[in-house]
Amino acid sequence: MGLRQFVSSRVIRGPTLVSSSSNWARSSLKYRWNLSIQPQLLHQPVIFAVLPAVCKILWTHTRPPAICRPAAARRISQAGAGAALDGERFQRYFRLDRAQFDELLTRVGPRITRLETNWRSPISAAERLARPLPCNWGLIPSIAYSYRVGITTVGYIIPEVATAIWECLVSEFMPVPKKEDWMTIAEEFRQHWNFPNCLGSIDGKHVNIQAPSKSGSLYFNYKGTYSIVLLAVVDARYRFRVVDVGAYGRRSDGGTLASSKFGKALQNGRLDLPEDRLLPEAEHLGCQPHVFVADEAFPLQRHLMRPFPGSNLSRRNRVFNYRLSRARMIVENTFGILSAQWRMYRRVIGTSPGNVEKCVKATCVLHNFIRWTAGSPAAERQAPDPVDLQPIRRVGTNNATREAIHVRETLASYFSAEGAVPWQDNVA
Repeated sequence: MGLRQFVSSRVIRGPTLVSSSSNWARSSLKYRWNLSIQPQLLHQPVIFAVLPAVCKILWTHTRPPAICRPAAARRISQAGAGAALDGERFQRYFRLDRAQFDELLTRVGPRITRLETNWRSPISAAERLARPLPCNWGLIPSIAYSYRVGITTVGYIIPEVATAIWECLVSEFMPVPKKEDWMTIAEEFRQHWNFPNCLGSIDGKHVNIQAPSKSGSLYFNYKGTYSIVLLAVVDARYRFRVVDVGAYGRRSDGGTLASSKFGKALQNGRLDLPEDRLLPEAEHLGCQPHVFVADEAFPLQRHLMRPFPGSNLSRRNRVFNYRLSRARMIVENTFGILSAQWRMYRRVIGTSPGNVEKCVKATCVLHNFIRWTAGSPAAERQAPDPVDLQPIRRVGTNNATREAIHVRETLASYFSAEGAVPWQDNVA
């Protein structure tokens, strides 16, 4: 008997062979041991070096088959990341075409690249960027199952990529508007929507989230769901100019706009707005302030116009409401485009409010990135009906200043005279 056969004979498999409590079993085991060891002692002295280890009872366990992670990673990179998709399917899956994805990766890649260590290779920047993009931001389990990675890993990647996208793109695609930018926006509103001295359309929407733990009713809104508020100012080309995200869903009367950074800056005169300007072909009305247009949920202010309340209105007031609503629908259509582009707005996002805020800001700046790089005028595109984002409640009071009332009356007179358009009498 060789050394290998001898060692194999000493391996006792399973617990049934160890139960040698009886004297007969012990004697039999000792007898077989003597028979097997004596010839080896004469011919193979090397056995004494391994004898202490062999004398121990060895237990064997059946191990499950190991998972080949490199092979799984190759399958994911070939199928899950969408590398083999053609142009149309690639854009449908990632909401970006290949050129836009490559440009976005060039801008964001250095921020999300991780160093390679001796232990394992990191997830590449392209895969990190691709995982949150397929229109399901905030749906961590869905992304984890699609890419065969851990839920915890995806939970770290999504807010990291969202923060990197916002910080890398906001300075170029959503900068803080200056006086020259406001004047450009006002000129575009006059050309495309026949509303002079308009600086943007403002509105707020609820983004549904999972009820945070120990939050009480802070995020509970009037629709019976939990949400945070997205307050946005949109220009004439369906691009976000100002976004304020994170207000509690419960805020309504005097809360959302007044507590936002934009609302405080508007109230305190820190938005660097242009000076008052004459309306086209209406010098006799004098210089009028530049205004934002909003619906009845917002208060009437000098730089914020809302429609006339009530249903029994004069023709002049109905025309004003129509012209204001026509300009205000830009922000409604923009929210519709946003919810159609990123399907997370159609679901309840199951992550923390802080991560939801990062995802919302990232999708808003990506919306601008897509529109700027696509090069197609937004005014020529048909926007979907924004049915997925809930509107906010009334956030102002009925106490408007005399100056704000005078500005609205002046605009109402202008739209019924010098600033009239041929079709307004048929729809107002």
